[in-house]
Amino acid sequence: MNSESILVRNLRKTFKLKLRDPGVIGAMRSLIKPLHREVPAVDGVSFTVKQGEIVAFVGPNGAGKSTTIKILTGILHPSSGEVSVLGLNPQSARGTLAYKIGTVFGQKAQLWLHLPPQDSFDLFARIYAVEQVQYRARLAYLVDALKVGELLNIPVRKLSLGERMRCEIVASLLHSPRVIFLDEPTIGLDVIAKQQIREVIRRLNREEDVTIFLTSHDAGDIEALAHRTIVINHGTLVLDESTENFKKRYVQTKTVELVLDQPAKDFCFPEGEVLERGDFHLKIEFKNSAQTLERLFRYALEHFTVRDINIYEPSMEEIIATIYRERRNRAGHL
Repeated sequence: MNSESILVRNLRKTFKLKLRDPGVIGAMRSLIKPLHREVPAVDGVSFTVKQGEIVAFVGPNGAGKSTTIKILTGILHPSSGEVSVLGLNPQSARGTLAYKIGTVFGQKAQLWLHLPPQDSFDLFARIYAVEQVQYRARLAYLVDALKVGELLNIPVRKLSLGERMRCEIVASLLHSPRVIFLDEPTIGLDVIAKQQIREVIRRLNREEDVTIFLTSHDAGDIEALAHRTIVINHGTLVLDESTENFKKRYVQTKTVELVLDQPAKDFCFPEGEVLERGDFHLKIEFKNSAQTLERLFRYALEHFTVRDINIYEPSMEEIIATIYRERRNRAGHL
């Protein structure tokens, strides 16, 4: 992990926002002499990503995450700054770079909705000029890893969100990219689908030394995958450190919601704080620890009939707020 897969220096991207006064006169004035205001989406961002790293690029909605990924993949042009992916400029060498990177945008489909995934896979193999022997071997590997064998001949429009997302990831990995950009790859997925996707990402990184650049609102994605976490807000970087340190400092608690068949008043787990208790459900907050979570589940399953379990972690908005509070407090003591 010595060479740099991604280089970003002083990246800026601004968008022009059209201004208009209210009313008919305002509309006419804007036609004759339109006014604009420049809005910065990314403002002076700099970072590097080494070959084989998994980096989480996180922040609240509107922070500049997707804009940055679109610049890195050549979809958008930066207003200023330097960007390099695998030694190539994503804008001037977009065609060449497309053969070396993979992209998954959680809310945008690249598979044809009315065709089965197999047809899309065959087409992508031709687009990326993947030799047939290599393509068949690669497809078999990905189909097995993501458990999509039974989905290959079903029209995409009939697949669930989790099934479609797994097929989207197969399509993005067919040409064996060296860098993969994942924009909210687990959004809206159930626990099982998330686990399958995370395991494949870890496996690709471990076995093929693939660089992963991941955006997500799910703290579980960050915790399970990322070696390093970069936090962006209002277009500027506010944090860049190892995920281990990030978790210790900012993802300190988990909340578990349990729905029981027995009265919740009898539930007693001394390692957690009860935030809410109803007749047959309760919410418990506890220190972020796999061992504590395991003990909680063991206690619940041994003493109660559990109908449903939900696990919540601090949202990225809450984490950002914590970071800013910490920085304000630190500045106040200088």
